[in-house]
Amino acid sequence: MSVQRRRAPTLLESFNYAFEGIIHVLRTQRNMRIHFAIAAGVLILALAIGVTKLELISLLLSIAFVLIAEMINSAIEGAIDVATTSFDPMAKLAKDMAAGAVLVATINAVAVGYLVFSGQVADRSTRLIDRLTDAPAKLTLIALALTLLLVIAVKAYTGRGTPLRGGLPSGHAALAFAGWMAATLVLADSRHQFLISFLTFVMALLVAQTRVESGIHSALEVFSGGLLGALTTLVLFQVFSP
Repeated sequence: MSVQRRRAPTLLESFNYAFEGIIHVLRTQRNMRIHFAIAAGVLILALAIGVTKLELISLLLSIAFVLIAEMINSAIEGAIDVATTSFDPMAKLAKDMAAGAVLVATINAVAVGYLVFSGQVADRSTRLIDRLTDAPAKLTLIALALTLLLVIAVKAYTGRGTPLRGGLPSGHAALAFAGWMAATLVLADSRHQFLISFLTFVMALLVAQTRVESGIHSALEVFSGGLLGALTTLVLFQVFSP
């Protein structure tokens, strides 16, 4: 009898499984939800006080470090719970070490946040408008990152669909329309604003259309995703742009 080989997952399926893991941790782990909320707050605060590019990189790496550690901790706990049903000192020690890794990552993130924000807050003589003179690039990056965080959070809350296939809202549409809004606002003083805004809007519409035509999303899911991305970007630019 021949043994049928299991088909290797496609690249899209691999990404989808990865996002499913993120959403599962977000749904089931309170600490992960707290980390997500803090990450969003840190990104907004970084934008408000005008951190440098290197400081922003440090914050992003620290945020990623904490989230990765929390996910590994959850994976280790789940694997141990499946492997043993009785108390095992080694199993407890493994869980404690995984929790310790999260603690180290969190302490590191707090230290980085203190070093970044303390110097910025201490400089009270510098006006906010002066610290945001080079904001568009950082503003766009933070808008896209915050949009992605909101999409994952909403999908985790609604429990509909999978990260890259279906569900409310459409992540592809959210990022596409966030990009359109960012391009439009960054080029507000340019004579090419209308042309570039029109082209990026058409591309965003094409992204949304393909999600509906392929049957992955409904028109409502695409509309809600596009609205989420555009409004998130618009609010950030209106509040923090010079």
